[in-house]
Amino acid sequence: MARNAKKPVRFCGFSLYSSYSRPPTRALRKRISKRNRAASKPVLDESRFQNAVSQLLPRFSPEELCNVITMQNDPLVCLELFNYAAQQPRFRHNVSSFHITIKKLGAAGMYEEMDVIVNQVLAIRSIGSEALYNTMIYYFTEARKLNRAVNIFKHMRSNMKLSCRPSIRTYNLLFAALVGREGNSYVNHLYMQSIRGLFKLMVNDGVDPDIFSLNTMIKGYALSLHLNEALRIFHQMEVVYNCPPNSFSYDYLIHGLCAQGRTNNARELCGQMKEKGFVPSGKSYNSLVNALALGGDIDEAVKYLWEMIGERRLADFITHRTLLGEIRRHRSSEDGMNLLKELQAKGIVDGHTYRKLQNELKDNFRRC
Repeated sequence: MARNAKKPVRFCGFSLYSSYSRPPTRALRKRISKRNRAASKPVLDESRFQNAVSQLLPRFSPEELCNVITMQNDPLVCLELFNYAAQQPRFRHNVSSFHITIKKLGAAGMYEEMDVIVNQVLAIRSIGSEALYNTMIYYFTEARKLNRAVNIFKHMRSNMKLSCRPSIRTYNLLFAALVGREGNSYVNHLYMQSIRGLFKLMVNDGVDPDIFSLNTMIKGYALSLHLNEALRIFHQMEVVYNCPPNSFSYDYLIHGLCAQGRTNNARELCGQMKEKGFVPSGKSYNSLVNALALGGDIDEAVKYLWEMIGERRLADFITHRTLLGEIRRHRSSEDGMNLLKELQAKGIVDGHTYRKLQNELKDNFRRC
């Protein structure tokens, strides 16, 4: 090949020729991606579609269409049935036919096609229901299109029909989407501002928070390390909102308090939790053992380790490594090895984990 000949470069299955070694531009990547998506789109099964159409009466109603769409497993057939019905004289889609089509497309991950149907719903002010809008919000949050979900929420709030206004279910869908975007404490802090504003809006609109929304507030504050705010919500649950805490309420707080090194508060809550008949989660126990060990309270850390084992909660590798490392640091390597041998003898750690932890103890001993 000649020195100046162009060399083939492959991107996403397409062969391009370039005399440059630099990567393709953003516009080119978008065009290639669009072609790939178009090429990978499934093709309508005409026989299935015709079979579905044959089940419709000559002058079918939206409810009858809804029943036929419900029985279909192929989302493309559902979409084609929806479009076919819209072309029939004197036929008008209603809430039920819109709803089932959006459900089918959303469940199949066909978000672009679903978005087209959603726009049709929003363009007809007289059509809508709380359940229909909630379905839209749910699938947009699943697709990580949070702005689109918020726009649907705003549309609901501006609707004059009470049957279309946001309910506790609507707010909880948005809470779940916001608090589910976990990252570092700074990212959680940014999302917590949105969660706080949404919670205030809900209360001002006369929608009473339930255990899920209150726990979301506690979890959000705990993840963003605003533990005093989390404790404030916790203490208001029963007094202000007539909603007693559940095991998740305690677990979120215990984990957050341990992350801040507030082990006394965490132990106090753990005690209250057990008095109410709740069993701390594995995450709570692991957090307590780690925090106590790192704080130098070895006896308490070991006590909670055996307690969690008794409650059939699983101690993870990091918990074992942290506890054994702190035992070696505060006491001796022999004490750490004795605990490790006891854990193996009782079947708490398997052979592979035992060897890894044993090597960790030996390496730490050499470094000291």
